[in-house]
This record gives sequence, structure tokens and C-alpha cells, in this order.
Amino acid sequence: MRVALHTKVRADRIEEYEAAHREVPKELTEAIRAAGATSWTIWRSGTDLFHVLECEDYPRLLAELEDLPVNVAWQARMSRLLTVVHDYSGEGADAGLPVVWELP
Repeated sequence: MRVALHTKVRADRIEEYEAAHREVPKELTEAIRAAGATSWTIWRSGTDLFHVLECEDYPRLLAELEDLPVNVAWQARMSRLLTVVHDYSGEGADAGLPVVWELP
């Protein structure tokens, strides 16, 4: 399944946000893959962040990561950098962007 998300980074934290993503903990990327993700890309336009991830089952992925200490620490770090924070818990699994159009 493919999921698109939209978040916003604080204007005064863009450099810190990008620096954090140059050093995502290996333990976290391994956990994301183990939970079923095959790709996750984030694009930035100004303060808008657009995420597209592919995974087997998004609600399951979130549930598997929710209480993992490395993910809890990462989400706490991200919450200080973002103005619009996506709910990366099992309860936020339905918060993806709706599909409007796809090239046939």
C-alpha cells in the first residue's frame, strides 16, 4: 500500500530537521523495514513536508513502531521541530492524504 502524509516543519528549525534526517538511527530504519515498509521519501517545499511511503499494512506498521523506544525518542525529537505533527500511532493510521488523481 502507498500512503501520503503532510506535515510542516517550523521555519526556524528547517536546518535542524534536515540534519536530523541525515542521521536517522539505524535501529529505527531497521525497525521501519521490519514493520513492513519498503520505501519512505520526504520532500520539502518551504516549511511543507510531503511523505510518501510504501508498506504492506500501514496501521500494522504504526502499531509495531508505537512503543519502540527508538521511535518514541525520534517522535519526541520531531515534535520539537514540526508545527503540524502527524499522529504516528495506531490511532493516526487513517490520517493519510486522500488520493485525488493518479495517472492511468
